[in-house]
Formats: sequence, structure tokens, C-alpha cells
Amino acid sequence: MKKMLSIVMLLISSVALYAQKDVTQFLGIPVDGSKSVMIQKLKAKGYTSSPNNKDVLVGQFNGSGVNIHIATNNNKVCRIMVQDAKTINESDIKIRFNKLCQQFQNNKKYIPASLSSPDFTLSDDEDISYGISVNNKRYEAVYYQLPTNIDSVTVAEEIKSVLLSKYTKEQLSNPTEELQKDMIITGISSMLEKYSMRPVWFMINEHFGEYYITMFYDNEYNRANGEDL
Repeated sequence: MKKMLSIVMLLISSVALYAQKDVTQFLGIPVDGSKSVMIQKLKAKGYTSSPNNKDVLVGQFNGSGVNIHIATNNNKVCRIMVQDAKTINESDIKIRFNKLCQQFQNNKKYIPASLSSPDFTLSDDEDISYGISVNNKRYEAVYYQLPTNIDSVTVAEEIKSVLLSKYTKEQLSNPTEELQKDMIITGISSMLEKYSMRPVWFMINEHFGEYYITMFYDNEYNRANGEDL
């Protein structure tokens, strides 16, 4: 049991070592608070108001010109949307999308949202135009931004509780190789549920035969959850 918990904890702590704050951050700024304060903080980073809309900011992000939109719920920022300012052709958007996937995969601040399919890159023969126009396919990649501080004792107790609800003490004490793999996935999956409140994701959008990337930094704690119904 202790050995199994140690394995799961090692995997979790290894990806959480270089993590961010408890709520999603964009450029080190928590995706939280009022829209006006967020705009001022982004302007301090060098972004400027769009001449067409003072609530939209323009500037450079990750090497590309972008427009930044800020979404709120109950006067609290819940999303930062980063949209490419220029469109590009299908071949170039595939390269850009795959490069972003590789950057996220190599960044220890993030883990893929899917354990079964962690690689979101597109194959060379993927027909994006056909996929979007005919099949209404969404080309997207979803990651979770990890929290800064992880209480190892609390996490261990939570994982222990999850494992005991699914396996017997005998199975945990002497698991087969197959069962051990399943236990590790179970433990990590339980933590992914908590990390899911900090999604960072991006997708390919189409505009008159050209394409662009839109990225989303979401704070699910501030999203609407039916409280107004």
C-alpha cells in the first residue's frame, strides 16, 4: 500500500514541481478579479487598447500578434481569450497547431487533459478544410495548468481513500503488474479532476478559407455553474 502510494505521489509531484498558482494564470496574472483591473495589469505588460474596442487589447504573445479578449461572470474575470491577429493557410496552421502542442507537452507547468490520448498533434495527411467544413470537426488541444503548492500528506490521504474504494487491501499490498498500472492511472485521474478547474486550451478557427488559433485561459471557479437558475 505504501509502495503504491509512493509511486503515485512521485508521478504527481514530478509534474507539479514547477506549477502555477491555485487559479489559472495568464502571463503570471491570476485569471480573476475585475475586468478593469485585469486590463490595467495587461497594459503594464505592454499591451495596448485596440483602436476599435478599448476592452480588447493588442500586442505580441508567444511570438505572434494577437488580440486579447476578457470574459467575465458576475463581474469576475473567468476567461482570457488570446486570438491570432492574422490568418494563415492550411499548411501553416497545421504547423502552428503542432508547434503549440509540443510547447505545452514540454512545459512542466501543464499536463494533458486526457491520459488515454495525451498527444494532440495533427498528422501530415489531416485535411483540416474538409474536417471543419464537412464534418464540423473541432481541432483543439486541452491542458491543465498545475497548482503551485501541493500538500503531499493531504494528497496521499485522498489517493489512499480513492484506491481503497476500488481495491482491497490485499490487492494494494501485492498488486499484479496490470493492476499496478491501473492503480496508478486511478490515482492520477483523481487528481486530474482537481486540476480540471484550471484548463488552458486552444483550437483552430476558419475564416473565409484561412485559419487562425484561439487560446483560452479559463478559471472554472469563476464560471457560471447554474447558480443563477
